[in-house]
Amino acid sequence: MYKRLSSVLFPIVALLMIGAFVWGYRESQMRKQVSLQAKSMSIKAENQYQRAFHDLSFHMDQLHSQLGNAVAVHNTSHAMHRKCLMNVWRITSEAQNEVNQLPLNVMPFNHAKDLLSHVSTFSYQTAVRDLDHEPLNEKELSNLKTLYNNSREISKSMHEVRAKALSKNLRWTDVEQAPGAQTGPKDNTIIDGFKTVDKKVEGYKELDWGPSVATIYAKRSVKKLNLPVVSAEQIKRNAAEFTGKPESQIRVQENGKGTEWASYTATLLNKQKAVATMDFTKKGGKLISYHDMREVGPKKVTRNEAIRHASEFLAQKGYKGMKPVAYDERTNLAAITYASVQGDVIIYPEKITVRSGLDNGTVTGLQASDYVHEHNPHRHIPKAKLDLKAARAKLNPEFRETYHRKALIENELSKEVLCYEFGGKINGSIYRIYINADTGMEETIEQVKDSDEPQATASNV
Repeated sequence: MYKRLSSVLFPIVALLMIGAFVWGYRESQMRKQVSLQAKSMSIKAENQYQRAFHDLSFHMDQLHSQLGNAVAVHNTSHAMHRKCLMNVWRITSEAQNEVNQLPLNVMPFNHAKDLLSHVSTFSYQTAVRDLDHEPLNEKELSNLKTLYNNSREISKSMHEVRAKALSKNLRWTDVEQAPGAQTGPKDNTIIDGFKTVDKKVEGYKELDWGPSVATIYAKRSVKKLNLPVVSAEQIKRNAAEFTGKPESQIRVQENGKGTEWASYTATLLNKQKAVATMDFTKKGGKLISYHDMREVGPKKVTRNEAIRHASEFLAQKGYKGMKPVAYDERTNLAAITYASVQGDVIIYPEKITVRSGLDNGTVTGLQASDYVHEHNPHRHIPKAKLDLKAARAKLNPEFRETYHRKALIENELSKEVLCYEFGGKINGSIYRIYINADTGMEETIEQVKDSDEPQATASNV
């Protein structure tokens, strides 16, 4: 009996042992493979961090050198100033990219990143302007000298960090893993070094970058609206008026209470289910955005019908004198951008984007933050010094114009300038070219998709 039982169980036990051995072997191989992959990824990450850090150190040296060149030449050396400033812009752009490749989540480097960003913007905006007519002023030259001295200190500190890291054979992956380590990294040289650099930058005297740079970095705040604060009850009334629904169906919530970004969100309910939301500024109770949550069906309406529905919607909601200037279509939704019109001029800073469902053309959303903050019914628009013929002469002879109009835009220096906008084709692509109505210079050029040109805009103004 036992012989018979053992003759049956022995093969089974043998198979189980072989299976366990094979399973264990496979598990061991998989662990080895995972370990090798992790080691390979760690080596790649370390190499990337090392390269980014050494490139950053190199570019800080280059930045110091180019700033030195800019302050070394004569004040009237406009061509050399332009060349040096463009090099500064290129170097700081590369340095910012390298900073973003480092594991700075454990190292405070915000002040240094902010300085690089400001230097990049300042150098670019100064270099692209006409230095022959608007040369560097005393304040800008003083800024360059200050930046030259500051960059020398930063470069020196970076070299010290680099030398210590190399001498101690420190790894950036250890820095990256520091937050998760129970005992922390064995050596804090890299972290301490970056803290020192950032502390130095924080202590530098704040520079006056000029209005054009300040405008870019200024937080657009509802304080600029200069309107009284409204209550939640007023927002409920505003939301009810906008939707045409009773106030009993509106719920209002305040956001960012006690901050300059305070706002309200009004939710439209239908049988206690949210069907639409609206955001309003706390100052003045101005509508910032609207979102209808209805499900949009398959496309049935044309582009012109969608534009017509959107234009009628804006007129009904009190947005008068708006003109469609761009159209974008995604599956069954259309996004139509409108801008204000004052006289015969398109006011691009005053934009509203309307989202329409292409199943029936009704509006499903609205984004009006630009309009809220930039709208000025008494905006002064200067007269054009150039006539249309003179502006058109600045175009490429091969450019095939399809429409033209006057437009007020914000240029790269964050200044509002009056332009002639020319739409047309060249080299098989569609472009919008903006010619400054005073100087005849090309302020900006945009390549657009065919769908981005609403039929309503293809007419002369």
